[in-house]
Amino acid sequence: MALAAAGFGSLASCSDFLKEEPYSYVGIDEVGNDDAAVGLWVTGVYSKWVDDMARWGNFPRLLDMDCDYVSGPDWAFSNLGAGNFQGDEVVNTLWNGCYNLINRANVAIANVNNITGADEAVKQNGLGEIYFNKAFAYFLLVRAYGDIPLFDTSIDNGADYDQPRRPIADVYKEIIRILEEEAIPRLYKNTDAGYQVGHVCAGTAVALLAKVYATMGAASMPAGANMTIKTGTAYSFDAGGNKQLAAPVTRIFQKTQVKGYEGFDYMECYREAARWAGYLIQPDSEHNYGTYGLLPYGELWTKTGYDEVGTDMEHLFSLRTRSGDDTYTSGILEWYNGVENGSGVVATGLYIGNRYHWYYLFDHDDYRITEGVKHRFVVSYQDENPNNLGGFYYPNTEEYKIMATGYDLEGNWVSDPVAPYNDGRNYYFNVSNECLAFTNKYADVTDVTQKYSDAYYPFLRMADVYLIYAEAQCELENYSEAMAKLNDVRRRSNATQMITYGDKDQLRAAVFEERAKELALEGDRRWDLIRWGIYLDVMNSIGGVNNDGTESNYDEAGINKHRENRHLLFPLPSTEVSTNTAIDSNNPGWS
Repeated sequence: MALAAAGFGSLASCSDFLKEEPYSYVGIDEVGNDDAAVGLWVTGVYSKWVDDMARWGNFPRLLDMDCDYVSGPDWAFSNLGAGNFQGDEVVNTLWNGCYNLINRANVAIANVNNITGADEAVKQNGLGEIYFNKAFAYFLLVRAYGDIPLFDTSIDNGADYDQPRRPIADVYKEIIRILEEEAIPRLYKNTDAGYQVGHVCAGTAVALLAKVYATMGAASMPAGANMTIKTGTAYSFDAGGNKQLAAPVTRIFQKTQVKGYEGFDYMECYREAARWAGYLIQPDSEHNYGTYGLLPYGELWTKTGYDEVGTDMEHLFSLRTRSGDDTYTSGILEWYNGVENGSGVVATGLYIGNRYHWYYLFDHDDYRITEGVKHRFVVSYQDENPNNLGGFYYPNTEEYKIMATGYDLEGNWVSDPVAPYNDGRNYYFNVSNECLAFTNKYADVTDVTQKYSDAYYPFLRMADVYLIYAEAQCELENYSEAMAKLNDVRRRSNATQMITYGDKDQLRAAVFEERAKELALEGDRRWDLIRWGIYLDVMNSIGGVNNDGTESNYDEAGINKHRENRHLLFPLPSTEVSTNTAIDSNNPGWS
């Protein structure tokens, strides 16, 4: 951690940095004393998201895999996806990676403060970026682990390795302090001449602050509020012994208060969430942190969309990698989209997708399923026999079965297959991990045949801010404000049914469901279930009916969804518990 930086091709690095040759070692005395030196320290902090965390494929997928609507092959979901959080090192990536980043941030802060030859605005913005990264790392940690250690300085500057766990309230107090006092006042607005595309800006820190307050608000809300979720039996067998998908049913769960959050004033937290989110949505002369908005759907998941700056800037913070670079890479393309062979055939990957219960949530013409989901895909074994080429269609509705095969669900011939299914392949569907609602969010890469791709992953975007604002205003009983922003998100995606006010429970459920749809596979669903205190109820409502009539805890892809109290928190790495003298036990239920 005495090193300043490990490379240039990293998350949120600007195009100029990406043109530089990467360094494997930069000593502190070689960094310099000017604007470029500030940039090196900043990039060295950003690089930890990739080289230390995402490079090996565990992160960010560990944020997505443990929730109700996500599934995949049992071997890929294995331990984490089945609830055995100590079965391998996947979960530990979050703890180890975030603390390595925090330590590097502390090193960088100390050294940037000592730079005397840089432009003061450049220096202050650089410090703001570093502080933001530190706050974001703490936020990921406290959500996942509860009480966690805090480090004010780096190990190199005298911090003791053996730090005790601090209460959740102390951690959030520090996150808020960092964002309000150290990050937001220093960071460029996205309208400032010095702002670099791809970097975080003042609006990014404001958005995170709103998300922090919304997390605190939901988690601390007293028990008893109703939350409506579409869930239930995932599959059953028909009279012929064929496995069939089951439509979800509507269930109402009662919120529980999350342990460790009891001391917060939940209404005050929601007032703060609405206030900070409102500064980005409707800035005023006193609180103007730049210009932001919702991109047209057709631009949202493109490289140019990620780099859009101005009134339509939506992507506020994203994990960025570099095509063809085996250091500054991630598993995003392979796991979520699949790596192709050059002929449109998935050669490897396509392991994480959404279940049918998620797909069922949408209006028929919603872009998030008409454009955002793969309706046709071919995997390598379906391409091996040139005389019997195959492929999958999704979903198994009458509409798509007729388009792909020409037959309706009862096996009656209707018409010839239509494009793109009229290419001579034999298209079919099966109830398994092969046929899920796989996303197109991460498909825009320089080379889809390159495993080491430049797929980006969104940590924060304006759609989240709109939905945070809607959630907060709902709880504050400003229902027209809540509906307006909720419907802005829906309207952008061509959802035909706008939300109207029925009662508070219905509006709350509508906002929560919209988060499931809009932010799918962006690392939010588990944490939304946790903060609302319904994670255990929702997960344990999923199951199936076997051929012999017995019930299981498994979804249609064969993933165990049963959860217990211990799953509310990730376990600390066993090495942390065994070597840190200030920590004498793991989270409840973990060794």
